[in-house]
Amino acid sequence: MNWLVSRKRLWSLGKFIGLSLLCCFLVISCNNPQPGTNSSTVNTTAGNSARLVVGTTLRPRTLDPADNYELAGSNVMTSLSDRLYTYEIGTGELVPQLATALPQVSADGLTYTIPVRQGVVFHDGTAFNAEAMAFSLNRFIQNGGKPASLLSDVVDSVQASGEYELTIRLKNAFAPFPSLLAFPGLCAVSPQAYEIGTGKFKPREFVGTGPYRLVQFTPNLIRMDVFDRYWGEKPANQGIDFQILSSSANLFNSFRTGQVDIAYQTFDPEQVQSLKQQAQSNGWQALEEKSNVVTHLGLNAKQQPLDNPVVRRAIAAMIDRPLLTQRVYQEQAEPLYSMIPNTFDSYKPVFQTTYGDGNVEQAKALLAQAGYTRENPLTLEIAYPVYSLTRQQVASTLQEYGSQRLDGAVQIQTKAEEGATFFANISKGVYQAVLLDWYPDFSDADNYIHPFLSCTQGNATDGCEQGASQSQGLFYYSDRMNQLIAQQRQEQNPQTRAALFAQIQDLIAQDVPAIPLVQNKDYAFGQRTIQGLQVDPILKLPLWNIEKASS
Repeated sequence: MNWLVSRKRLWSLGKFIGLSLLCCFLVISCNNPQPGTNSSTVNTTAGNSARLVVGTTLRPRTLDPADNYELAGSNVMTSLSDRLYTYEIGTGELVPQLATALPQVSADGLTYTIPVRQGVVFHDGTAFNAEAMAFSLNRFIQNGGKPASLLSDVVDSVQASGEYELTIRLKNAFAPFPSLLAFPGLCAVSPQAYEIGTGKFKPREFVGTGPYRLVQFTPNLIRMDVFDRYWGEKPANQGIDFQILSSSANLFNSFRTGQVDIAYQTFDPEQVQSLKQQAQSNGWQALEEKSNVVTHLGLNAKQQPLDNPVVRRAIAAMIDRPLLTQRVYQEQAEPLYSMIPNTFDSYKPVFQTTYGDGNVEQAKALLAQAGYTRENPLTLEIAYPVYSLTRQQVASTLQEYGSQRLDGAVQIQTKAEEGATFFANISKGVYQAVLLDWYPDFSDADNYIHPFLSCTQGNATDGCEQGASQSQGLFYYSDRMNQLIAQQRQEQNPQTRAALFAQIQDLIAQDVPAIPLVQNKDYAFGQRTIQGLQVDPILKLPLWNIEKASS
């Protein structure tokens, strides 16, 4: 109402009262839309109904599963969709969803035969069958969206071999393929609502088979209603409103004042600490769970002096992970000693046994071996995206640590880059070292190794010229690593695969193409009326299990 205050003359009392009443009427009208309204000003105040109001700062770019490759979109699509396979919550066990059983795999590991569910319909009423599932997977590949290579790199063909049987032929044997099929983007979409063709996306629509259907998608609000024809168990609530807030401060305040039922992603460490401390006195639920998100320090093996493995080992020895988790993360992460997180059985803490934490004497000895001393210090530039406050603090802590505890033998400089510039420059080899957050595509140890260390073209002298290692800015090349990665991707026996992953982790500790730093923790906060709130490392926030009791 600032425009009223700025008027140069006073309004009469009668006019003022009349205008006030009009404004009240308009506010009430805007916050109580009639059915069918598509306004972004829909009232989503928590506690008004059995609908869940979920507050987040993550704003989806698109809800088209063939083009979404961001966490924001995946969080929403998980509730709207079904995949062939999903995970048993809290266990990491792969279970059928639209499939009725795990795949039958041919002896050569190339052909997967999958029976699919009968009696399923899409949100638009179209019947689901194997043909519809084949359409969905082929569209994912052929439309050329951001995540298309996840399938196109490994799949040769997808076809319906019966009305309710799907056959997928791979280019090469790929043991974690069933886990890949649980990726949110590999969900079933209606053939009547979508089409196959390069770039033919529908970012603001979603027509799948999941327990909820999309009814509104605006920049600040995503509304989902329960799908009354859902084939499976119906959700425990009456619908979900994703309230997308502009900052972590707004998310923090919206939860504290009861405007959202659940607050999830993302908070600053100080805000998490504050909400945890106030949880008991306010009756809030504060959930802390291990996450499968990790942070590495990637080293460019093609740039001097990091082309010398002795220098890379010296940097590995100087890293003090407990210091980082205390000072930067406020214990909201835990030390990570392998590129594979400790949520996997194949985790082997090779950096702990080989280098320890803050091993100053070992770091100095390795630096001296490479010719670096206080008089001739190693200079290292660490780059990170400017929007990441946490990575900025990690870089600053490493900078301070290098100058103070290594007697000036290491001089670290930090470089903040605009996000798009940062990611464009990584694959060009612009940076010496980069801080990388990794959100896995699917739940298998391979997805923490292959996307960083495999190389399709290169040699030991020139480094990786084409492949995952080049795209991540590491430029690491090793014939032995390529062999081990290929073997574990083809190996069907779990014990043999685990042994191969052990060898891979040993080789990483020896060659140090990247240095694992921390494994993050995941946090969600719920009001006292929320029942069934749970955070899962893979599925994140299973909203369909959450019920809201009357306040």
